[in-house]
Amino acid sequence: MEGKKIRLIARLDVKDENLVKGIQMEGLRKLGDPNAFAREYYRAGIDELLYIDIVASLYNRNNLGEILRRTVEEVYIPVCVGGGLRNLEDVRRVLALGADKVAINTAALKDPSLITQVARTFGSQCMVLSIQAKRSRTNPGSWEAYYDCGRAHSGREVVEWAKQGAALGAGEILLTSVDNEGLRRGMDLDLIRAVTSAVDLPVICGGGVGSGEDLVQAARAGADGVACASVLHYKQETVEQLKEEVRQGGVEVRR
Repeated sequence: MEGKKIRLIARLDVKDENLVKGIQMEGLRKLGDPNAFAREYYRAGIDELLYIDIVASLYNRNNLGEILRRTVEEVYIPVCVGGGLRNLEDVRRVLALGADKVAINTAALKDPSLITQVARTFGSQCMVLSIQAKRSRTNPGSWEAYYDCGRAHSGREVVEWAKQGAALGAGEILLTSVDNEGLRRGMDLDLIRAVTSAVDLPVICGGGVGSGEDLVQAARAGADGVACASVLHYKQETVEQLKEEVRQGGVEVRR
């Protein structure tokens, strides 16, 4: 574990103008003003923010503009935005509003060439391939990539899709375990190992964080960053507590 570092990322799922949280991406509860949560996490020392418009596919566009604009006026860390980004114009719009990176899932599954278009136009560091993974019921030891909040099958095997995304120019992968998401009982370490050993890109992992020990285990499995939601939103742990637990586990994290 010598020299292993991890980034701590706050994931903020937004519906309309509210921060929301579900379990396995279902049964969403309203939690309040996403900007207030973002400011709190920033002041506490979070490394990055991840905003996802989780109903964007219903409206066929990302509706985070005003929330994003207010956040970047007060927060000076990288911000990644996802949800409903279908083409270069959508990406250009959220970058102009202050996002540093974009996470794309549905549109990339439907047209993988979009990964290359975004990487060539805005730089590979901007193009984050978002993968919603569910364990396969028919093929043990493999996972299928889903979209539409983990409801729609893509038919793509996750590890192969991650490798294809890397070859097409993605600069980072956002890997979410739908099976573990929101449960706060630990992460899918087999999934993390499978993807991180298959690609040379940084992999941000999410789904199931309940403690700093879960972050340590994710780092040991190969994660470069961990996206946390419930554990922070419900005040189960603070950013400072998580980071201290990570350090005690022998993994480096920014102070």
